[in-house]
Amino acid sequence: MKTYKTKDIRNIALLGHGGSGKTLLAEAMALKAGLIERLGKTEDGTTISDYDTCEQAKSSSISTSLIPIEHGGVKINVLDIPGYFDYIGEQCSALRVADTAVIVVDAISGVQVGTEKAYEMAVERGIPVAFVINKLDRENVDTHKVMEELRALTGPKIVPFQIPINEGVGFNSVADIFDNKAYTYEHGKVTITDVPDSTIEKSSKYKDIIFEIAATTDEELMEKYFEDEDGTLTEAELHSGVKTAIANEELIPVFCVSALNDIAVDKFLDAIVYNFPTPIEAKAAKVDQDGKQAQRHYADDELLSLFVFKTIADPFVGKLSLFKIKSGILKPGMELNNTNQDKKEKIAKIYTLIGKKQEEVMQMHPGDIGALAKLAYTKTSDTLCDPKDNIKFNPIEFPQSIIFTGIEPKSRGDEDKLSTGLAKLKEEDPTIVVERDEETHQNVLYGMGETHLEVVKDKLKNKYGIEVVLTPPIIPYRETIKKKATAEGKHKKQSGGRGQFGVVNIDFEPTYNLEDDLVFVDAVVGGAVPRNFIPAVEKGLRECIKHGVLAGYPVVGLKATLFDGKFHPVDSDEMSFKMAANLAYKQGMAEANPILLEPIYKVEITIPDDNTGDVMGDLNKKRGRVLGMDPVGNGKTMVTAEVPLGEMFKYATELRSMTQARGSFTMEFERYDEVPQMASQKIIDEANARKEAKK
Repeated sequence: MKTYKTKDIRNIALLGHGGSGKTLLAEAMALKAGLIERLGKTEDGTTISDYDTCEQAKSSSISTSLIPIEHGGVKINVLDIPGYFDYIGEQCSALRVADTAVIVVDAISGVQVGTEKAYEMAVERGIPVAFVINKLDRENVDTHKVMEELRALTGPKIVPFQIPINEGVGFNSVADIFDNKAYTYEHGKVTITDVPDSTIEKSSKYKDIIFEIAATTDEELMEKYFEDEDGTLTEAELHSGVKTAIANEELIPVFCVSALNDIAVDKFLDAIVYNFPTPIEAKAAKVDQDGKQAQRHYADDELLSLFVFKTIADPFVGKLSLFKIKSGILKPGMELNNTNQDKKEKIAKIYTLIGKKQEEVMQMHPGDIGALAKLAYTKTSDTLCDPKDNIKFNPIEFPQSIIFTGIEPKSRGDEDKLSTGLAKLKEEDPTIVVERDEETHQNVLYGMGETHLEVVKDKLKNKYGIEVVLTPPIIPYRETIKKKATAEGKHKKQSGGRGQFGVVNIDFEPTYNLEDDLVFVDAVVGGAVPRNFIPAVEKGLRECIKHGVLAGYPVVGLKATLFDGKFHPVDSDEMSFKMAANLAYKQGMAEANPILLEPIYKVEITIPDDNTGDVMGDLNKKRGRVLGMDPVGNGKTMVTAEVPLGEMFKYATELRSMTQARGSFTMEFERYDEVPQMASQKIIDEANARKEAKK
């Protein structure tokens, strides 16, 4: 593929609800541009985008694919992004480098949750938006209804650039608003005629709106359009004004296509070339330069800088780092500074990716997107720059991973392979989090949804040959006491020769400070326990509190006062007093009203106002305590509550069901609190069952 200047580059992200036809649209664009010879199908696993075995098995995208298309002398970097909510990390990374967000809408289903979320994400990031209404060749299509739904979502700045003339089965003709011509597609050819009378009024109305919006982007154009007698704009002026309006988020174009039948895909490609912003029109990137805010512009003559937005870790191909050049020109053989890792990286070859295929290029200009192979230190969100420079672009903000499960290899001995495989997958997908709980000896896998976790499981098998089992997570409960108890521990052992002897008298009482485990107090007087054995008593107690008397969970908030004891001048030793402390602990804790404590998390749940009742009722079932409800705009409410962690295991799935996927939440640890008696016994029984199973 040849080299393109910044003015001849367009970067678009294909977003939308799962199943709206994003991958098929990318495929149709590639076909129209001559990149492929025939249209692939998602259900057959033959598209450029869905080349991963997991994607082919599921007939849907699970990771972002790059498809560079050449059309009209312009390079269009198409980022085909998964639409399902479990892959929101892919959407975050792709939107970081896209200059326009193209949201694909199913003509039958209309605006869906995925449409709304994609639009919200683009608006939050200040990225220009365009919509493509796809599947106009299906039964029961109502474009007017879909347009009204889009207008309700975005406001009045949304305008169709084409109108379907014969929507529904047999759809093959659109009216182009710019030139008031009808384009009819038959047998791979297009016929251009006048717009039919049934469409001319609507077409003219939208043309006037587009001309007016374009004119308001420039004072000279405004004066020419509104004050001149003829009140018109040249084709070049119109395209320039439209491009500016889209870049400034003052105009949202809508395109009408059938990707499957290649209807009006060429018109969409033409619009990308003439009307979509180049990287130059995008907002300048803010960077941290030696602790100060600076900017980088998409200019050849600035020092080279690039941002890594995605990593592909393939056991066969190796590691690929996908990047966008923020300034300067990239060439093979360069040595760059990774300012995040404080390491040097040698650039060997530069690639563009066509799905999974790598194609070498000799250089890249600012704004272009490509890939570098086998970088030793570079990770997603890292900055690479000229060695004379020292800048860092802001990292990608990924959402908190909200669902968790235990994960272990099916075969013993595969623990190291599992750790390696998970580390590779984390490189590819930063929303995967893996933690080793040293208390429960469980590997805990965090993700964005149940499907996400299952995909991790499938990838471990398909990519790294590791079969794993997903198990319920073990909640890190604690134990404490509620009242004071006094206990005596007496250890005496005689088996010929020197024996063992030690007696301790200890008061056990709660401190009510659950952040500390044990406060040990030495209150012995008169040498009842020799000074050199007192540390052994404390050591014995500290070993004991690792396992509570109820279910074996660690003990917190405990004060132990050693106030008396006995010793033997010959038989007493450190071990004797450790054992005596153990006996006193078991007796005293059992008599001090031991209780279970559970981790309580502060949960912030953002939901549509209409779902507030259902969510509040569900929180009550989960023993949650609602702290407040606050309106956050756009018909949404934030509910703040405290909920036991044990009730949050599948909350991501449950909230998605209650809100039709319109809800979201974050959670963070708040404190430990007492488990109600009715729930306590079940937890104790489960813990004891796990201990029995390990015997």
